[in-house]
Amino acid sequence: MLTNEDIKALDWEKTGGLIPAVVQDACSGRVLMLGCMNPEALEKTLETKKVTFWSRTKGRLWTKGETSGNWLHLVDIGTDCDSDALLVLVNPDGPTCHRGTPSCFSPVEHKWNFLRDLEVLLESRRNADPATSYTASLYARGTKRIAQKVGEEGVETALAATVHDREELRNEAADLVYHLLVLLADADLELADVIDVLRARHASREKAAEAK
Repeated sequence: MLTNEDIKALDWEKTGGLIPAVVQDACSGRVLMLGCMNPEALEKTLETKKVTFWSRTKGRLWTKGETSGNWLHLVDIGTDCDSDALLVLVNPDGPTCHRGTPSCFSPVEHKWNFLRDLEVLLESRRNADPATSYTASLYARGTKRIAQKVGEEGVETALAATVHDREELRNEAADLVYHLLVLLADADLELADVIDVLRARHASREKAAEAK
């Protein structure tokens, strides 16, 4: 998050009092939109934890979601090396674009974005009618059955790898990832929680290596 020193270093004069702010989904990495902030917009964003811009068309502060309910919840915010641009990490409520798409830059997508989209879709199936989808039926059958499927798919993935069947490995790995995401959702967890653990382990090993 921006420190007081970072804020003081922002070069408002260079950008005519409005600093460009690139908004990025904190989970998927998808670039959602581009807006402009003046000092008041940045202050309100940091205070309310809802991203606020200076709207050049409205001529006032504008908090994204104030009419649509599609808020951008602040996760982190940083500045570039020249202190004249901001990168804003958020958790979005619903689509960001007025067209109803996740990003104002759609349809430009990165493959990794699909994992986050899939997580959201699987979460939406938790209270759905089991007759309407396979995912809903898995939730209905309970944690034990979901965990069993993860185990089955893990074995099948390993077997495909041992016989060097690349196409089968791709398919079985996809099944494994899908069922793992369902299991995480069933436990009120996300892939981001797993990534946090991996990052913490990596940082710990890096620190231990530096200490040697």
